[in-house]
Amino acid sequence: MTTRQLLEIAFSSGRSGTGPATWGQRAIWDAVRRLPPADVPRYTIATAAPLDPGLPLPGLLDALDRLLHLHDSLHTRLLPAPDGTLRQVVDPDGTLTVEVHPLADGEDPTEAGERLHRDLAGRPFDTATQWPLRVGVVTADGLARHISLALSHTAVDGAGMNRLVADLTALSLGHSPSQLAGLRTPAQQPLEEAEFQTSERGRKRDTGARKQFVRKLRLAPPRLFPEPPATEHPADFPNAVLRSPALPGAVELVAATHRVSTSSVLLAATATMTARLAGTTEAVLNVVVNNRFLPELTNAVSVVAGDGLFHLPDATAEFGEVVRRTHSAAIGTYRHAYYDKLALAAEVEQLSAEGVPLADRSCVFNDTRDLLPAAPAPGDEGTTLSWPVDFEPRPGLTYALDALQSPEALSLAMTADPAVLPRPAMERFLYGIEELILTEAAKAPTT
Repeated sequence: MTTRQLLEIAFSSGRSGTGPATWGQRAIWDAVRRLPPADVPRYTIATAAPLDPGLPLPGLLDALDRLLHLHDSLHTRLLPAPDGTLRQVVDPDGTLTVEVHPLADGEDPTEAGERLHRDLAGRPFDTATQWPLRVGVVTADGLARHISLALSHTAVDGAGMNRLVADLTALSLGHSPSQLAGLRTPAQQPLEEAEFQTSERGRKRDTGARKQFVRKLRLAPPRLFPEPPATEHPADFPNAVLRSPALPGAVELVAATHRVSTSSVLLAATATMTARLAGTTEAVLNVVVNNRFLPELTNAVSVVAGDGLFHLPDATAEFGEVVRRTHSAAIGTYRHAYYDKLALAAEVEQLSAEGVPLADRSCVFNDTRDLLPAAPAPGDEGTTLSWPVDFEPRPGLTYALDALQSPEALSLAMTADPAVLPRPAMERFLYGIEELILTEAAKAPTT
């Protein structure tokens, strides 16, 4: 492999300042610092893409410089204080190192880009001394042919990365930061977000959201699935991916028929299958909410996603009814998903110590269709189920289900504890979601 070159982008005249860390920054920073070193990179948010037919390298480097001026989160460091608090420091100047890999004769740019991407994404960040952005570029004949972005999760979440990629694309095509800033209003910078969070209005929002979360914790069942047997060496968690070309259209049709969002359709089917396999009528899901529905955070490139607790008491009713009730319940879940996560964790810990039964939060749903594309697959085959990888055991997790979108299909990626949901149960779960939605779509009136 050709030796990489390190190019430095000199950044100056940027916005600067210091203040308390945001709720999102603190939550991710705290979670990462508790991980074993080998697990830290799994919190990195990364994306990579070929650049065809290629971009002039100087133009791309200039676009990266302008991207730093647009988003403060990219030149922000996080410094822990002796009293346990965390502060963010926005640097007005510094350098961004870009790792450049010139292609050797006959070398494939995609393969070289994937190797570079794995390397960049596999390194941990020192958020106290480093900016949370790492860039890699594969070049040939002066053109950038493949780009890799790896960011610390303290700086960005999935929705933020999506916006970041769109902004870098626009800057590379000649748009100015001022033009984009005008289009992206409102878009709070992290220091502005922290200022809101420490204001009276922000404190009231936090208190209200946590109050609603705790109320649901007290009302929902403390366990859905039977407790798995204790074992000294738990098995790895399998990952199953159901890819369905029929689902995108069916989801749209069901959503239009019941006048709900497409996310509500997928959430309803997930809740129904959760209740069926658990042998209960209720479903409790920990739902990842990107919080971009809040006006001031609509275009924020930072970490503002939060967890919402979704509880559906009668998840095994007629599916059309479940879809409609899911939509109503989900609105409340999303509304109360913006809060101080560490403050909630302390509250939950206190309630647990007092012996208060609290809801099962081991089932996780994340609709990433607008954020992370599913891997494309050749051909026009029907629904397929694959088992691409096994993960190390994840304590406290029954399953995590991600919805992903590609141009040809919708994919459901599920990782589960095999002691609770063995592979046949995972198959039944995923095919059951597809069957529920396709059956409901078939009932839709034709025009």
